[in-house]
Amino acid sequence: MAAAADPTADQNPKDAKPHEPAEEAEGEFVEEEYDEDEEDEEEEEEELDGPAAAAAERERVQSVFRRLSSNPVGIRVHDVIIKGNSKTRDELIEAEVADLLRAAPTVQDLLRAASIASARLHRLDVFDAVNITLDAGPPELPGTTNVVIEVTEAANPVTGSAGVYSKPEARSWSLEGSLKLKNLFGYGDIWDASGAYGWDQTTEVGIGVSLPRFKSIPTPLMARASLSSQDWLKFSSYKERLLGLSFGLLSTMNHDLSYNLMWRTLTDPSHASSKAIRRQLGHNLLSALKYTYKIDERDSHLRPTKGYAFQSTSQVGGLWDTKGLRFFRQEFDVRGALPLGFYNSALNVGLGAGVVLPLGKGFMDLSSPVPDRFYLGGHSSPVCSLSGLSSLLGFRTRGVGPTEPRRLVPSDSDTGSAAPPGRDYLGGDLAVSAFADLSFDLPLKLFRDAGIHGHAFLTAGNLAKLSEGEYKKFSVSEFQRTFRSSAGVGIILPTKLFRVEVNYCYILKQAEHDCGKTGIQFSFSSPL
Repeated sequence: MAAAADPTADQNPKDAKPHEPAEEAEGEFVEEEYDEDEEDEEEEEEELDGPAAAAAERERVQSVFRRLSSNPVGIRVHDVIIKGNSKTRDELIEAEVADLLRAAPTVQDLLRAASIASARLHRLDVFDAVNITLDAGPPELPGTTNVVIEVTEAANPVTGSAGVYSKPEARSWSLEGSLKLKNLFGYGDIWDASGAYGWDQTTEVGIGVSLPRFKSIPTPLMARASLSSQDWLKFSSYKERLLGLSFGLLSTMNHDLSYNLMWRTLTDPSHASSKAIRRQLGHNLLSALKYTYKIDERDSHLRPTKGYAFQSTSQVGGLWDTKGLRFFRQEFDVRGALPLGFYNSALNVGLGAGVVLPLGKGFMDLSSPVPDRFYLGGHSSPVCSLSGLSSLLGFRTRGVGPTEPRRLVPSDSDTGSAAPPGRDYLGGDLAVSAFADLSFDLPLKLFRDAGIHGHAFLTAGNLAKLSEGEYKKFSVSEFQRTFRSSAGVGIILPTKLFRVEVNYCYILKQAEHDCGKTGIQFSFSSPL
């Protein structure tokens, strides 16, 4: 029996799947080499000698594994068979994986392609399970196989999530929730509605739909309508409201292209904003194209210990509308993680830079849109996400950079005295930030098992204004001299619902009107 297994593997592609029933493989081999009487005698021997049959089966499987591990085994996919999709259309599944599977020239390549195909189908987020098996092709076509894809569609097409998140630097909390309806029309379409309510800061509602493919377009498409309101009165004396549409035009592993058409309204209910803010109050149309190129080879987003990442984001505002907001915004972010070899420690370093410039005749004398400028400050971790240019631990949100005094508003009291007007943070047209973070395991095994670890960090950054003729006053040496910086240590507590950071921050350097504070700071954020 063991000797019969090897020639069978040469003739029958079913052996690419070691767990296929032994009787089928041996039956085809016996059909060629023996007559029916000999086949009956062999089956009787197997029935009588169970241990010997099991040993023969193990030997056959081991022989197949030896052959697969030693030399490539040629094979050709004859057919792709799809099962279990009562709602999902066959053409969607075929478009995702059929070409990948058919291109595999060997059994080894086909097994790798099947693994990739399974991951692609899982990413559609409409299947609870995906099983891919290899079956024998037609007897008249030796060296072929049929790939059987069996899917289990989501038992409950409606999913939802909700959470409460805090931003201690802004002294605010937000309630966020979303509801998704999956695969309504069988094209892998996902319809979602989301909402967020932040006490004293942010309110947003939106509805959207995403398609993994549309006809011959091989990239996912997305459309979304939203209404959002941002309250920046405490920091910059204005409220921002956005109403409009956004379209995802291209989305791959490394590239993302989107178009936004928004009606933006800036208001100042306090009537105390500075001159720079008052000049930009009112209504504007934002028609912008945004392109992002991203590479992320880090081993983890929450706690990277090795790898690198790079992201470039370009945005052009004012497309097809000369009266709307016209600007160009470019941002770069590069990260690296280096393992140190003790206590699971790793050194993460990052550098970010960005510039925003108005567009139009005499553009350097024009003003850039205040909401699209760069701002530094806040307690969000610079390690996790690639959009960490704004993070500067120890400083309040929008607590760094150019400022301007607010308008003095007389008090209604009998004394007629007025409270200090404060200052508006205006952001910068040029921004540079950097960080270094050393993460390490804590000594107690209880902490290590829970993923709780410590870190020490150093952050630095600076902003400068270039628009409205300010580029004439810009000095590289002065920009370097006025870099703000902070350092500290902390403990990170990851959970399934959120990530908690407890940090002690020490301000190393700040300017006169910056809002930085040495002390204990907390941060709660979603790990997704």
